[in-house]
Amino acid sequence: MTWTFTSDAAAYAAAVEPWLLRDPVSNTVPLTVLRGIRDGLWTGDLLLGRLEHGGRTVAAAIQTPPHFLVLPDIPADTVPELAERLAERGRPIPGVTGPLPVAEAFAACWWRPEAARRPERLYRLGSLHVPDPLARGASRTAVADDLDLLVKWAGEFQDEADHGSGTDLTPLVAGRIARSELVLWEADGRPVAFAGASTPLGGMSRVGPVYTPPELRGRGYGIAASHAVSAKALAGGAGEVLLFTDLANPTSNRIYQAIGYRPVSDYASITFA
Repeated sequence: MTWTFTSDAAAYAAAVEPWLLRDPVSNTVPLTVLRGIRDGLWTGDLLLGRLEHGGRTVAAAIQTPPHFLVLPDIPADTVPELAERLAERGRPIPGVTGPLPVAEAFAACWWRPEAARRPERLYRLGSLHVPDPLARGASRTAVADDLDLLVKWAGEFQDEADHGSGTDLTPLVAGRIARSELVLWEADGRPVAFAGASTPLGGMSRVGPVYTPPELRGRGYGIAASHAVSAKALAGGAGEVLLFTDLANPTSNRIYQAIGYRPVSDYASITFA
């Protein structure tokens, strides 16, 4: 078995997506990224890696520069060769994200040392509960007139999460508005928070981002928006609703569990020096 790489996004998706869909929960991130590639959201020097055995995909890797290398739930023994092949190609890899054992295995093999780590936990929605207490206000689906505000807030979210890349988020946000994926929570007639949930793929929808401006925090707006977008995802046909939390933030982990989310497994985003 040998890792191969291609620039043919359509052929890659045809070979890899069925394999990822065997476990859409664990593979929520690469599935979402792959859909973005197929929709033309990510272009340029894409990394589309695949490990094949007997004509069938057994592992995959995706990178949309300048973002981190995304690894699905792949066998750990496939990782050293991947790291070796990427190093041979001189591929710039600013970091890696994936299930904790896989991300750690890649970091151990990569030629640059680990500089920072963001521990994350994947949650799956069980029974959705209304926040107690529910913040005052109401939700609505974002529309084109909200674009400028949501681009600003999405950038602030990325900066806080250390995912800022300097890229223009307008196409990404505009696409999500067009697909009715973003929900605003409003109080006193003005937006105070927003949350997104991806259009169901393989029966799976993932919540994120969830953002409340700093001056409006502590009033329950973020969890209210999260509840609203989770309910919207269920109404839109999602059989599984997922989200990631930062394990360094105990508050977010507690409040998501309060509305019905349950832990699945641990992930990590590792930045290289």
